[in-house]
Order: sequence, then C-alpha cells, then structure tokens
Amino acid sequence: MGIQTSKGLKKISFEIHGMSCAACSNRVEQQLAVIEGIEEVTVVLTTEKATVKYDPQLIGLMDILELVEEVGYSVNLVEESLQVDGITCAACINRIEGRLEQLSGLIEVNGNLTTNQVKVKYLSDLLSYQQLVNSIEEIGYQVVEADLDVVGAGQEEDKEEKMMKEAFNKVIFAFIFTIPVFILMFGNLAGLRPPIPMTIQKVIEGVLAFPVVFIIGSTTYKSALKSLKHGVANMDVLIFLGTLAAYSYGIASFFFDIYAFFGLAAGIMSFHILGRYLEARAKGKASQAIKKLLALEAKTARILVDGEEKEVPIEEVQVDDIILVKPGEKIPTDGVVVEGVSAVDESMATGESMPVDKEEGDEVIGATINKQGFLKVKATKVGKDTFLAQVIKMVEEAQGSKVPIQEFADKVTGYFVPVVISISLLTFIIWLLLGGTALITTAIFASIAVLVIACPCALGLATPTALMVGIGKGAENGVLVRDGEAIQTIKDVTDIVLDKTGTITKGKPEVIDIIPVANFSEAEVLEIAASIEARSEHPLGEAIVKEAEAKGIDFKEVKDFNAVVGKGIVGQIEEKEALIGNQRLMNDYQVEFAELAEEQIELEKEAKTAMLVAYDGKVIGIIAVADTLKEDSKAAIKSLKELGLTPIMLTGDNQRTARAIADQVGIEEVLAEVLPDEKASKVRELQEAAKKVAMVGDGINDAPALKQANVGIAIGTGTDIAIESSDLTLVRGELSAVIAGLKLSRATFKTIKQNLFWAFIYNTLAIPIAALGLLNPIIAAGAMTISSICVVLNSTRLRKVDLSYSA
Repeated sequence: MGIQTSKGLKKISFEIHGMSCAACSNRVEQQLAVIEGIEEVTVVLTTEKATVKYDPQLIGLMDILELVEEVGYSVNLVEESLQVDGITCAACINRIEGRLEQLSGLIEVNGNLTTNQVKVKYLSDLLSYQQLVNSIEEIGYQVVEADLDVVGAGQEEDKEEKMMKEAFNKVIFAFIFTIPVFILMFGNLAGLRPPIPMTIQKVIEGVLAFPVVFIIGSTTYKSALKSLKHGVANMDVLIFLGTLAAYSYGIASFFFDIYAFFGLAAGIMSFHILGRYLEARAKGKASQAIKKLLALEAKTARILVDGEEKEVPIEEVQVDDIILVKPGEKIPTDGVVVEGVSAVDESMATGESMPVDKEEGDEVIGATINKQGFLKVKATKVGKDTFLAQVIKMVEEAQGSKVPIQEFADKVTGYFVPVVISISLLTFIIWLLLGGTALITTAIFASIAVLVIACPCALGLATPTALMVGIGKGAENGVLVRDGEAIQTIKDVTDIVLDKTGTITKGKPEVIDIIPVANFSEAEVLEIAASIEARSEHPLGEAIVKEAEAKGIDFKEVKDFNAVVGKGIVGQIEEKEALIGNQRLMNDYQVEFAELAEEQIELEKEAKTAMLVAYDGKVIGIIAVADTLKEDSKAAIKSLKELGLTPIMLTGDNQRTARAIADQVGIEEVLAEVLPDEKASKVRELQEAAKKVAMVGDGINDAPALKQANVGIAIGTGTDIAIESSDLTLVRGELSAVIAGLKLSRATFKTIKQNLFWAFIYNTLAIPIAALGLLNPIIAAGAMTISSICVVLNSTRLRKVDLSYSA
C-alpha cells in the first residue's frame, strides 16, 4: 500500500517479521498505540503487515520502525550509499532529495555535495533499489556506484589521482587557448591592436575560444542542458548562459558594430574549470580523515597454522586465529592478548599519545601499534566488524549528515539560480531602457557579470566541508560524531548530566571496610555476602567476590536468587534468607539495622557505598565499597564550568555517598538514589524546566537517558564502544574527552556560521555591483572561484583547533 496522506496525517503499511502468534501482533499494536502522534495501528498476523496512521509533526517514520524493533521484531529496512555523477551544486542535492522523497517507502535521504554521495534508508517491501536509481537518472543524473564498502586506501587514491590529473589537464589546455585571446582582447582595450584587420582578429579570437567553451567546457554544458531539460536550474546553468551569451555576442559582432566578447566567454569558462579543479583539491583536503583512517589498516597478518607461522592478507584472517605481533608492528585486527606483555600505542583510537600496558586477557584494537614486547593475539573481530571499520563507517555517515542550519541554506540555493537568472535578465532590460541600443554592450556586460558572480558554490560548500573536517578531526582524537545535528544542538546545552559510575569514577570499586556485629567475624560476613553476590553482575558485587577470592574464602550454595532493582539482592543459603543491599531492602524484609546506623552514616560521609548484610532475619554487618575517582575528573568538571555548563551528577547511591563524591570533584547539584529506569525521567524533568541537557554515560546502561537528552554522549574505552544510543561517542574512557567533544562541536558550528555568513555577504554585495556594470565578468569568474576556495580553506582550519583542557 505504501504511504498515503490525509488531513495532515500519513498512513503507511509495511511488513513485520518474527511474529508467530496473535500475542505477537497484539504486542506490536499495544507498543505503538500508546505513542504520541500515532493515531491508529492495525497489525495482521496472516499477512505479517502493519498499517499505521500517524502525525509526522509528532513522530517520524524511522521512530515507528525503531519501536517495532525494540519489541523484538524486524522490518525490511535497507541502507544504501549511491555515488551519483553530475552533481555540481547544492541545487542538485536538493533536487535529488526532493525527487526521492516522493517515493513510497523512503525513510530518509541525505545527499552530500562534497562526496557526491546520496545515502538512503528505505523499506525494501515498498521500494526497490532499481526504483531509486531510475528516479535519480530520470532527472538527469547517473548512479555510477551503488554500494560503497570500505575499500583499500590505495585503490581510492589511484581513482582520485586519475580524476585530479584529468581536471588539471583541462585547466592547462583551457588557458593555453584563453591566454592568446586575452592578449588580443586586452590589447584592443589598451589601444595596442595588432597590425591585422579587425575581422581577422575576431576570427582568431572565436577559433581559439571555441574549444575552451564548447569542448573543454562540454561537461558544464551537458550538465546545464540536462538540468534545463528537467525544468530546473543548477549552478552550471549560470555558466552556460553567461558563456553562451558572450560567445553569441562575439558572433553577432561580425554583423553589427559591437564589441566581440569571445575572450569573455573563454575567460569565464577557464576560470570556472580552474575553480572546479581547486575546489576538488580543497575538498580532498577536507576529507583527508577517511583516507588517514583507511591508511591505518594493516595489509597482512602473521598467524599460527598447525604450529607454524604463516603470513596472509588481512582479508583472510578469521575469528579465533592466533596472530603474532612483534615490537613495532601494527596489530592487524581486534582481539585479546593470549600471551605476552607489552605497551601498545592506541593514539589512532583515543588521541592519547601515552602507550597502554597490555597483558594476557586484555583487549587490543586493530591498527594500533605494539611498541615493546612480543604478543600473541586471538582475533575476536575481523573485516567490517572491527573497531576501525566501525569508525570509518560512522565518520562517513556523520560527514554526510546535515545540521538544521543547512536546511535554510539549501532552501536559499534552491531558489537562488532562478532568481539570479531573473536579476540578470532584469539588468539587461534596465540598461536598454536607460540608453537603448547605445548601451547594449554594457547591458550584455553587466548581465553576464551577474550570472557569473552569483554562482552559489560557496553557499553549497559552507556546511558540508566544515562537517567533513570537524568530524574527521574528532575521529583522529577519539571523538566520534554519530549525527551532524549534534554539532548544532550542543552549542545550546546549559546542563550536563554525568553518570557517576564509570564516568566520574573508574567504575572498578574495591572493598575498603568490613564491619561485623559482635557475634560474627569479618570472614563470615564476607562469606555470606560473596556467596550471594557471585550470582550477580553488579560492579559492587564483583568487588565483594574479588575480595573473598583474594582471601581464599569458599562460597556457599545459593538458591532462589533474586536481584531487587535499586535495592540489593536476596537468596537462600542453607535454607536461611540472606540479604545484601541498602536500607530500603532491609525495610522491605523487616530486618532491624539500628545498631549499625551510625557506622553506615560515617562510611557514606567518606564517599563509600555501605551495604548492609543480613542473614536469617538479622543484620550481621556492613561491607563498604569505594569507587575511586578518575584522575582527570576534577579538572574536567572545572573546565565544564569554565565553558558555561552546569554539571549535575546522577547516581543510584544514597544522598550522603553521592554528596561526598560530588564535593570531591566540585559538583554542586546531585541527583541521588535514582533507579536505572528513572534516569531518562530525571533528564526529562530538567528539560521541562527549560534546560538544554547533555547526558554523559556508558552508552549501554544509560541508553534511555542518552536518547532522552538533547545530546547523548557515550563514554567508553577501546573496542567497548556503544554508538547507537549516543550523538557523540568518546573512545577514550576519561571525562576530559567530553571537553574535547564540546570544543570540537562548538568550533565546527562556529566555522559553519562563518562560512555561511561570508557566502551570503559575498553574493549580497557582488550582485548589485555586477548589475551596475562595475564588475568585469572575467574578474567575476575569478572572484566566484576564490569565494568557494576560501570557504573550503576556512573549514580546513578546524584541523588546528585545540581540543585540550586545562588541568
């Protein structure tokens, strides 16, 4: 059925896979029916189809599909990256996006001017890949490559070098023909005519200009004619009209007493071709991040096969292969150390120059460098699943995304070319009205200058080039931007919510104190607590188990284990009830703990998490666990304040323990005793108080809160990155990386604003000057080229932005 619209609502039907009974279809209906913006839901089990009527102002189609997948079912969602030939300006991108958005089943489309790629998400049961290709080619473009996988750096460079060489040769040949025309044309203007008849001179100029305009410039003409054929106008149309008008005026000079503009036509086209070449070089610099990442890949690996060492191409490495890595070599792929001790340079992933010690059991990242010892590494991820491949994919997607401010620029460029053509025509008419045929040369001169000077190249390049450089800079420093929209959103953030465990603290707690009651020993309290905690996966429980193992304590058998979220755990040991947790757990099971109340308060004041242990209905002691601060937390929080943000600590700890940690790092506002499922609601409460909130968490347990926040920032280490719930992912597991992310985002958006400002100002000031006849069209062509290059070069300045923080 596809997508239909009715009175502001949209209706879509799509297939759902994985439903096996009526309960499944009911589950999907119930999940969707309660969501704001969804008006009607029907799921038919026999056809495996869902029909949803929704308000696109309140909920997006992608959100609906994600809700279906959240309850355990799947949809036929496909992502493609199309390489499109013929894109010359932002108007082309707008046109392609507009055409594809008309297709039923399209979820998302995003074109990138700097890479000439169009990324699409669509439902394959409603829309086919060939329909996408046909729709693009119907409006005059050509899909030359449908699915861009991560390819070798050398292959990409060879292709790009070939294209750059061809573009450079066009520039050389264009100016070989144009310079003699310039000499003749400017010689006339200076009164230095060669001793040949004027007619012969015009013939020479026309013959020399012809290959520049119509042969070397044929690509521009073809693009313009395709665009006009389909009823739209791109940037090439302006060059097409300007050069054709100038050359035609030169031909007319053989029949009328008017000046020949052959040199003008050749000059405009030559500067246009030069501009395209220089833009391509500058854009290549802007996109260097991907090339650098691709170049990091190891080409071969040495693996053990039947006890013998064998060198194989990296593509042949399989999961569980044992890889040998000598000092100074790259680690070929993600894995875990099974033998050896060394220090590994992980700067390519984290941006940190200090090597990281590695021993048996530690994870390593592919493309990092083994600095010292000999390592044997068991491969755990290969190919597209590796950390580096994920980063490359993420950077490519983010560089192709758009920020909200670009929507305004896109709308402007969509109307820009037709408006410029109208202004050019109006300029010509006004000059004729002012002076009649006596001013026809001036009228042509001025109208051509308007066409050429107003090319919106700079406007179209302003945002994507800044995003490409900024996101690439971030990737090189361990800051991964998942969506370009975060670049704009983060500048408005007022409050930054920091999950305590693993963000402010190391997330590796240790047992500090064991306080038993009179009739029990420390060993007995630890034995009961560790026996039950051995069934838990909570970090505090792991600390208790580790302490018991270190002291050689044997664990008792536990039955009826139960974890009580936000309170503690319960189980049966030797037919008696054992508890470990907070006061709320004790109250639930009516265990009296007054005799340990004062000790618990004192421990919590020292920033320790004090857990009560009870057995057979009586409290038997307290185990205090402390999670030490990360080395950079205090300085990082100070820097957050200097950046104008209000840091807020979020934790499940009680108020006293939370307050003690907050005081150590300088945080005034604390949200304590927050259960895991309450984190998102706490973020929502801040937003309802007119706050713009960034949430920093581990990206897994904090996923709902990261999604709820205006900007979600996941903090992780090495291969342990979770990017799906966050807008920014910080590979380095330190809070200072948040500062780098904030500085990068602000610097990138500042550059975008600068680019857009100068692009708008350039056109706003230049068009009136050209219309008044005060601007030579050749100078206009040169200025148009320079403006685009300036925008791109301004973007490349982001490579030098300082992402450090003051300790």
